[in-house]
Amino acid sequence: MQIIAITNIKGGVGKTTTSVNLAYLAAAKGKRTLLWDLDSQGAATWMLRAEAELGVSAKKIVNDKEILADLPQTTAYANLDLLPADSSYRHFDRYLQDRKRPVARLLKLSRVLRNSYDYLFLDCPPGISLLSENILHAADAVVVPTVPAPLAVRMLTELTEFVATSGWTDLKLLPFFSMVDRRRALHDEIIASARITFPKILQTEVPYWSEIERMSVRRAPVPAYAPESAAAAIYATLLSEVLARLKHR
Repeated sequence: MQIIAITNIKGGVGKTTTSVNLAYLAAAKGKRTLLWDLDSQGAATWMLRAEAELGVSAKKIVNDKEILADLPQTTAYANLDLLPADSSYRHFDRYLQDRKRPVARLLKLSRVLRNSYDYLFLDCPPGISLLSENILHAADAVVVPTVPAPLAVRMLTELTEFVATSGWTDLKLLPFFSMVDRRRALHDEIIASARITFPKILQTEVPYWSEIERMSVRRAPVPAYAPESAAAAIYATLLSEVLARLKHR
């Protein structure tokens, strides 16, 4: 099982739309796929029309290394299961810090899922915390949606430095530009500059399109309700690029 986290220090950059669409497309390829909504706001859970598992708190998950095997819910889509969010996830750090080797806890917990799934996608909350350290330690690749704006590029710099300082040399850090509006000169300038600074930025760019924003109304992945659309094709290209980078570890 390969673990692919979708994260960014900054919020509002398209993490959930990326997570839901990539997980759906991986499942559509026939791969056994699990999406874990780690954000206490539960946007991915809501978008996939699921409900939180009653009584399954962050505390229970951290303290019981076998519990994750019983929690995945089926979705309306073949091969795609969901570990729904819970409001208690905002306290993940509190319970992680009480464990031995707290940064490695998430990796240890995920081992019970390895024989059941080909891919585990993690929809992550923003910021750097003990939970995000767990995510970076556990992941094979980290996909980073990055809006072409000065603050977002600064956050990418901070994340890159944090990964390097932590010594996670095997981790694939895969930023890409999201919410791109090529009609704006500033977006063109920032993308051109950032591609020089970060030469490993993925080539795929996700535009700021209403078809993608409509996900929150449709409560479904773009390729599910608009399979022939340009937006669906872009996410398919993004997934292909991510998986290609994973093969060259």
